[in-house]
Amino acid sequence: MAGKVQTAARPERQAGRPAGTQDIREQQMPKKKKKAKHFYDYSLLFCIIFLTSFGLVMIYSASSYSAQLNYKGNGAYFMERQAMIAAAGFVGMLIISKIDYHIFARFSVAAYLMSYILMIAVSFVGKEVNGKKRWLPLGPFSFQPTEFVKIALIVLLAAMITTMGMKINKWKNMGYIVALTLPIAGLVAMNNLSSGIIVCGIAFVMLFVACKVKWPFFTIGALGLGTLAFAGPIGKFLMTIKLLQPYQFRRIEAWLNPESDPTDKGFQVLQGLYAIGSGGLVGQGLGESIQKLGFLPESQNDMIFAIICEELGLFGAVSIILIFLFMIYRFMLIANNAPDLFGALLVVGVMGHIAIQVILNIAVVTNTIPNTGITLPFISYGGTSVLFLLMEMGIVLSVSNQIKLEK
Repeated sequence: MAGKVQTAARPERQAGRPAGTQDIREQQMPKKKKKAKHFYDYSLLFCIIFLTSFGLVMIYSASSYSAQLNYKGNGAYFMERQAMIAAAGFVGMLIISKIDYHIFARFSVAAYLMSYILMIAVSFVGKEVNGKKRWLPLGPFSFQPTEFVKIALIVLLAAMITTMGMKINKWKNMGYIVALTLPIAGLVAMNNLSSGIIVCGIAFVMLFVACKVKWPFFTIGALGLGTLAFAGPIGKFLMTIKLLQPYQFRRIEAWLNPESDPTDKGFQVLQGLYAIGSGGLVGQGLGESIQKLGFLPESQNDMIFAIICEELGLFGAVSIILIFLFMIYRFMLIANNAPDLFGALLVVGVMGHIAIQVILNIAVVTNTIPNTGITLPFISYGGTSVLFLLMEMGIVLSVSNQIKLEK
């Protein structure tokens, strides 16, 4: 019987294990690592879609009258062109957003050198518009190389500052970054002063964020504000010592007192102010602008914010500003959570570009600073501008896509 008990006990031990044995073995077995989930900033994506779509609506509203007169009755001419380029840019943005942004660092030097080639080329063979060569013809198409310069400089400076690391706080290395920026900015400013200012502004913001020493940046900012505050006396002094031509000083006078030259230098500024003033709290209504009917030059380009104020009033203008502020907030959030310094600096560079351009455009339209011809991002008409802006957004979304939600 003893033998029978033993043979009966063996299969029992094989078939069933003592309580708790299975849990112990499961605890001892290595757990499979969960795949980390990656973040993708859909809030930023919504902002981009909204601003671009709103821009198409405002471009149609601001340009339909002039388009009907100049393009065989096609009032949607400017909107259709912008929509086609924006659609292509949106596809490119989504593709770039799924690419590892570290790849861009490999091409940063080549892109920077290409910037010089394009800017020199546009100076010789560029298409002249309003006395300035800003457009480079490429077969049936043309584009503004200045937009390429901005994105190339952002990638180069982000790569250079990342390579320097903490050494960026040395004066020599800060000077090296400045030396990389000023020549290309000067080349851009020769044909497009506003873009040259933006290029310098991008480098300024990226250096400000990267460096521990802040007082030089505050000093430069104070000097800039002081120059604006005393532009009249400074202009007179520069004209006296022959560093400023009389026609250049007249532009400063037209900015300080546009009523002094209402039919020439002050005409666009005054018409823009009339549009803003007539908008009131809620505006004249979408499509009901009077100033776009041949009174306000470049109503779909540089001065589109004035049309927004006229048609949608203070409410519409403040709403658009708040959306841009929300976009800046999303940039800051992505930069703070970026996987590395290179990604953070890429986002900071794009943030600086958008913020500077929005501030300068609104300042020009409201006559806070002299007219320098700056477009409102995503909203003003300009195929090259919206195309490269969407590419920059693709880079920012690429950085956001590398943020891990779980380890």
